[in-house]
Parts: sequence; C-alpha cells; structure tokens
Amino acid sequence: MTIRAVAAVDLGATSGRVMIGRIGEGRLDLELVSRFPNGPVEREDGLHWDFTALYEHVLDGLSEAVRREPGIESIGVDSWAVDYGLLKDGGLLAEPFHYRDERTTRGVDEVHAIIPFAELYRRNGLQFLPFNTLYQYRVDERLDHADTALLIPDLIAFLLTGSAVAERTNASTTGLLGVTDGDWDTRLADRLGIPSRILPPLVDPGTTIGILRPELVARVGKILPVIAVGSHDTASAVVAAPLSTPHSAYISCGTWGLVGVELTEPVLSDAAREANFTHELGVDGRYRFLHNVTGLWLLSETVRAWESDDGESIDLPALLSAASEVTGEVPIFDADDPTLSAPGNMPSRIAALVGGTAPTARPAFARTIVESIAAAFARAVQTAADLSGRELDSIHLVGGGSLNRLLCQATADRTGLPVLAGPVEATALGNVLVQARALGAAPSTLEGLRTLVAEMHAPTRFDPRG
Repeated sequence: MTIRAVAAVDLGATSGRVMIGRIGEGRLDLELVSRFPNGPVEREDGLHWDFTALYEHVLDGLSEAVRREPGIESIGVDSWAVDYGLLKDGGLLAEPFHYRDERTTRGVDEVHAIIPFAELYRRNGLQFLPFNTLYQYRVDERLDHADTALLIPDLIAFLLTGSAVAERTNASTTGLLGVTDGDWDTRLADRLGIPSRILPPLVDPGTTIGILRPELVARVGKILPVIAVGSHDTASAVVAAPLSTPHSAYISCGTWGLVGVELTEPVLSDAAREANFTHELGVDGRYRFLHNVTGLWLLSETVRAWESDDGESIDLPALLSAASEVTGEVPIFDADDPTLSAPGNMPSRIAALVGGTAPTARPAFARTIVESIAAAFARAVQTAADLSGRELDSIHLVGGGSLNRLLCQATADRTGLPVLAGPVEATALGNVLVQARALGAAPSTLEGLRTLVAEMHAPTRFDPRG
C-alpha cells in the first residue's frame, strides 16, 4: 500500500504548527512536528506580528518534517486572513501590522467617505469588519514605496520560492476582489488610492507556486514544490468539514467562529448586507457565505487574565467540566459586542456587559461565556438559513472548538439542530487534502474529499436536548 506524505504549515493568530499529512488506502492522518507561539507585539508605531520569528519557526518545522518523513512531496501554507507584508525589490519593507492595530479605525472612515458600504458590498460581497485589508491599505503610508503586497501565506510562499502570487480564497478577504468574477477590482483600488501595481497575479488552490529556493534546500533537506492550498485557514477548514447534506451549516471554531453555509452563487441582497454576511471564496469556486462571530477568544482571554491574577496556570478541561455542572440559567451577553474586541482585562469587560447578574464563581462565569458564544452561533445559523433560503438539518462544528463538549452541546440546544463535532484539525486536513489532490493522491471532487474525511475522522454527534 502506497502512502503519500506532504507538509502542512498552519498559522493561527495565537500559534502556528507544521504537520506531516499522510494519505493512502484507508489512511488520512496528521503528525504534529512543531508548534510555536504567535501573537501581537507592540512596536513604536503600533501593533505588529513578529514575522521574522514566525518565518524561522516555519523553516525549523519544515526541516524537522523532512527529517522525520523523507517521503514528503510538497508544502502547503495557510494562515489567518487580511494581514499582509509589503515588498520592495524582493525585500520586506517592515514587519506586517496586526489586524487589531488601532490605525484601521481611520481607514474605515476614509474608505466609507469615498465609497459607501452599500456599494462596497455589491462589489466585493464582504461583511463589514474594521480590519479588512482595504481599510489597512488605505492608511498604510508605506504603500507608495512598495511594488507588491502579499497576504501572510503568500508572503511565506514567496520567501520559500521567490514567486509572488495571491491565492484566490485569501485574496477574497481583502475587499479588493470582485465577488462575481473573482478577479482584482482595480477600479475600486484606484478610487481608494491603492496602487493596483501592488496586487499580484491570482492563482487557485492546487496550483504549484514554485520550488524551494536553492539556498533553502540545504536547510530544509529536500527540493520541494510549494502548492497553493485554501490559504485562508477557514477555506482549508471548510474543505475538511464533512458536510453530510447540502442542508448542513458549518462552524469553524477557534479564536473566531466562522458560521455559515456553502453556496455556488452569491446572495448580494440588502438583507445579507444588513446582517453582515460575507462571501469569501472557497476551494473549487464555492462561496463561504458566513458571518464572523467572536469565538473562543473570549474564553482564552478570560483564562489568561485569571492566570495573571493567580500567578499560575489554569486547567481548562477541569474548568469546563466544572462549568458543565453549573445548574440553572446563567446570564448571557452579546459575544460580538465591540468592547470585547481588544486584548486585556476580559473578565471585567464581560462583567460590565452582563451587569449585576454576572457570576462571581469562575465555573459559572465560564458557563456564561460558553452559552453566550453558543447563542451567537445560533443567531448566525438561523440568519444563514433565512438569507440563503435553505432549511438546515445539521451543523458541522470543526476546529479546536469541537473539543469543547460544553460548547457543542450548548450550540445544539440553542439551534435545535444536531451538532456533528470534528475533525479538530480540519484546517490542516484541508491543507493536506488539496495538496494530495494536486499530486493525484486524493479524490478529484470536493465531495469526494469530504467523504474521505468522514470515513477516516467520524464526527461526534450532539443532539439537542428538550
């Protein structure tokens, strides 16, 4: 039996991983090679990513992956969306800004003064998020000095290969991609004062971007191609969401909860715009019609604050187990309240939203957070059904949130729909599957890939309780 192997670089907003994916007859699995921290760093001019450290971690991880599995045939990179690096003559001008940097507020005001949001939505189909790339571009003073702008996974791929391209699923999150034709909207860029020369050629998932630079071959240990995957991590996660029927919704849950349905045509109605639903491109030309809901960020930030107060770490599984034992109703709050978007002092800000009924015991407080996230998921699922005209029969919850049994059950209870949880590593699996398909080692259709996931990683079912 022939087993094929690829390397998946999966970069999140709080950590990154390099994994080996193996696929063959009756086999689809992952081996974690390295995990490394990632997060914002404060510089004199604002909030950035420590990109130099991130890239070094990637190279170290790839070297170890090839050492462990010499049969690796390719590399794929996915990451969070919207953030970018600027290149001049092949060099990085500065550290990429972090999407939570305060400069984006001014960008929103300037963009909407030129083009009303209703027109933007007709052109790009994107929900309003104050950190979308076009708002960042608008206020980036370095833009005039750059010759290329690359989103984070494209930037990693460029440093690995020397080829500067934009993978289409992630490019769709910039706000500068036409929602109906999937090409750069250069007229929109011109109106916003964004030089269209910085927009690189577009490629689709499955395209070979290039071969490792010669100077990296010795370090990594092998000559390897870099293959474009669904480089927006949610695009890769949805590839590996084993949607059981056309009437399934999905939730890709980690720091954020991406809640929606998969469509073949956009829904550019006023109602969709007012509901702040987005049309991000998926693999094979699908639309990820979804809404961003604040996810486990609320819980992780709360735990981080408690650990800072205590001076010691908190056992999260034990906390969630205690939270599941809390009886009676707990108060809930709007998980998407803008006052919760920045890091720091999360318990106090949540308590201010809840008011005098905020629980004082930590298990009950954690239960309030989880139930509030589930309530936000339920609202988004219902809105997705209403806007798309689909009667939904199930929800596939993938990503790290699928391990949170309390969240899965609360989501089932609040939606009245069965929740099928898993796979946990949906993003890395989707990355691996698109590479494997490009190498001729996986089914050719999206449906075939999902069937394979369901067979190899059967989800856990949570039925709604009366």
